[in-house]
Amino acid sequence: MIIVLIGYMASGKTSIGKKLAKKLSYNFLDLDDFIEEKENMSVTDVFKQKGEIYFRKQEAYHLKSILKSENNTILSVGGGTPCYSGNMDLILETEKAECIYLKASLKTLVNKLMKKKATRPLIAHVETEEEMTEFIGKHLFERAQFYNQAEIKVSIDNKTKDEVVEDIVLKLF
Repeated sequence: MIIVLIGYMASGKTSIGKKLAKKLSYNFLDLDDFIEEKENMSVTDVFKQKGEIYFRKQEAYHLKSILKSENNTILSVGGGTPCYSGNMDLILETEKAECIYLKASLKTLVNKLMKKKATRPLIAHVETEEEMTEFIGKHLFERAQFYNQAEIKVSIDNKTKDEVVEDIVLKLF
């Protein structure tokens, strides 16, 4: 089985994915890390040097190949991955894949991302909590139609990573 974790940035896709993989004895794969390895540069540099269209094509190509894998894998994808190139349809149509939306409230995301904005190029320019709320709110509105198609939705609000992992396991099995 391939368990695909989707959600907005800072929803815990990578950190929760690693804990879930360990608990289930699955492989863990972060799609952005995979692309960085293949491109031999950071996602930020791929965007800067080759453009978003190139990145989205690579993302869709690698997602397809990973979904064909026979290995039990937890796959963490970028926040925008489900929204482009028919990727969400591909995930949902893959028989051996389960899609899990790690859902966070706007307040939770703003709190987390205000602390991490220096390490996130997409939001590094955002200065105030008000601007961050507007930025994330707009994105969530645009992406909700994709995220909400996930077969399983798990709230991360006011939970530890271990509690979220337990929630996922209970809903999966």
